[in-house]
Amino acid sequence: MKKLLVVPLLLALAFTETGCSAVMASKQPKKKDLSVIAQGMPRSTILAEIGSPIASETKQDGKRVDVFSFTQGYSTANRVGRTLFHGVADVATLGLWEIVATPTEATFDGKKAAFEVTYDLNDRVEKFVRLQ
Repeated sequence: MKKLLVVPLLLALAFTETGCSAVMASKQPKKKDLSVIAQGMPRSTILAEIGSPIASETKQDGKRVDVFSFTQGYSTANRVGRTLFHGVADVATLGLWEIVATPTEATFDGKKAAFEVTYDLNDRVEKFVRLQ
C-alpha cells in the first residue's frame, strides 16, 4: 500500500518542482538592439532601446555626451527555448537536472557592455566608442 502512495507523490513532486534553472532562464536579461547606436541616430531612439545613461554631461561646445552601461542579454527565442528545455529536463529526471542546470544558468547571465555616445547640437549621434 505504501508503494502505491510513493509513486504518485514522486510524480506530483516532479511536475510541480520545475526548479530554479527554468525560472533563471526566463528571467535572463533581454537582448538590446545595438544597431541604434549609429551615426545620425536621434538620442531618443537610443534611450528607448538601451535605457537611461549612467552619466550624461553637456560639453562647453554644447554637445551632449552619454555613457551607457548595461547587460547584453539573450533573444526571446533563446530564453523561451532554455526555459522549456529546463522544465522538461526537470520532469524527466525528477529534479536531478537542477544539480547541473542551476550553476550553468548562473554563469549565463549576459555580458556587460558600455558605450560613450557623443551627440551633435541636434541630439543626433556624432560618434560612439565601445568602452567594454
